[in-house]
Amino acid sequence: MLSVRDLTVRYGRTPAVHELSLEVGEGEIVGLVGPNGAGKSTTLAAILGLVPAAAGTVTFLGESLVGLETEAIAKRGISLVLEGRHIFTTLTVAENLALGRTANRDRARTDAALARVLDRFPVLRKTYRLPAGTLSGGEQQQLAIGRALVAEPRLLLLDEPSLGLSPLLVDQVFEIVAEVRRDGGTVLLVEQDVRRTVELADRTYVVRLGRVVLSGRRDELAGLSGLDAAYLGF
Repeated sequence: MLSVRDLTVRYGRTPAVHELSLEVGEGEIVGLVGPNGAGKSTTLAAILGLVPAAAGTVTFLGESLVGLETEAIAKRGISLVLEGRHIFTTLTVAENLALGRTANRDRARTDAALARVLDRFPVLRKTYRLPAGTLSGGEQQQLAIGRALVAEPRLLLLDEPSLGLSPLLVDQVFEIVAEVRRDGGTVLLVEQDVRRTVELADRTYVVRLGRVVLSGRRDELAGLSGLDAAYLGF
């Protein structure tokens, strides 16, 4: 579904991502883990066209995304939940969810998707008419993910969805990601929680200093003695 080949992204002369390659197959959860500054978020930004690629290719469903505007990429079926949620706190929950429709103009499909989101996240139904700023951090994360799902994306990009949440809420976030896959969705998950990600994902890529230093399937990486060393940079 998604193929990233030899992706390089620079901020000025400094490479944030260097010749990074990864694959995401339809119906998979693929993890992208690594420490702060490893280039994980930059990779997602490059896939969605938020930052330009200096080199390499990004193809989605066989079509190149390099050089396309972010809006055009989103309309091809990719949604991104940014680190830190980025909801509109002065808008209601309903108004935030409605923004998810902008990437999919099929009203009947987004109506059905909205109904499924409200079923999946009962707290959003309960707070539907309230300002989003009144929600807790965990509830706001549910809103951010729900808003992305309203667009019915073929591929969901999640950037650090568990960041700053309590252990109980982290459990809920990982269960939400598992539910998306059970419903037939595809997820590229950026996380710092390497062990939890490896346990959940079909395949995981470990990134350090903008490069993939380790990758493999769940059964290949689970219990691997070098995993923490690659992740932590020892």
